[in-house]
Amino acid sequence: MDLSTLQIFIDVVRRGSFAAVAREMDVAASSISRSVNSLEKELGIRLFQRSTRRMKLTEAGMVYYSRVEPLVDEILRAQTMAVDIGEHPKGRLRITAPVTFGQISLIPLLPEFSEAYPDLSLEIIMTDSVVDLLTECIDVAIRLGPLEDSTFIASRLCKMDFAICASPDYLARHAPLQTPPDIRQHNCLLFPIAGYRSRWLFRNPKGRITEVPVNGRCSISNANSLMQCALRNMGLALLPRWVVRNEIESGALIDIFPDYDVTATEFDTAAWLLYPSREYLPLKVRAFVDFLKQRFSESPP
Repeated sequence: MDLSTLQIFIDVVRRGSFAAVAREMDVAASSISRSVNSLEKELGIRLFQRSTRRMKLTEAGMVYYSRVEPLVDEILRAQTMAVDIGEHPKGRLRITAPVTFGQISLIPLLPEFSEAYPDLSLEIIMTDSVVDLLTECIDVAIRLGPLEDSTFIASRLCKMDFAICASPDYLARHAPLQTPPDIRQHNCLLFPIAGYRSRWLFRNPKGRITEVPVNGRCSISNANSLMQCALRNMGLALLPRWVVRNEIESGALIDIFPDYDVTATEFDTAAWLLYPSREYLPLKVRAFVDFLKQRFSESPP
């Protein structure tokens, strides 16, 4: 019984199938099945009840998993701590980030990070879905906006500001926008989550908040796509400034209410670095977190 076999067993429990673990390890599902079968044979018990539709732990399997999982995690943690002493970061760093944020703000920084840490291999999972850090073996997650209650460690990366923008051509052909309530007369490009698709909030320099209902014929779940629609004269878009900064500076989009703070949910939101709550933070994670914080402090998005 070796550590790798125990880790495969734990991963199968966490992911719920042989196939998912096989895809992660880039091996055949039959290889994962053989590892679990050999563990069952060595223990003399059946760990999983298998059917064509699902697989779940047996009672003995649940007892075994509950005792062996923390032990394996502790062994792996001890290995990481020992390797980290006096060493440069190495191994695989698995990161997840929202698609547009990853494309615009993360990917351009990777060449510099990769050059600084040549012994690290990077695996970037860009998705707008909330990924389970433990199940997917994520080292660092980047999350945007308010954080739900979590047992994970969260560290603020940068503040997030928003702008309401539209193309010059759109603004020239539609009713003038002088105050926030004027947006009721316009087609708004909407983001299909609570708040963003129903009303936008404005805070003036004196701190007064105005809530304005919004309507629109187009709803898209990707910030970059919303920006592309705004560039093509389709309407007003509420977007993070890091998405539209270059377009506003070039004049391709107009910041309609630059004197207001604008949002759809909360005014004081941020981008966060999230990583599993452990007693020890691996050197590779510390290196990545420190690198990102330094770069974002030098050049906020």
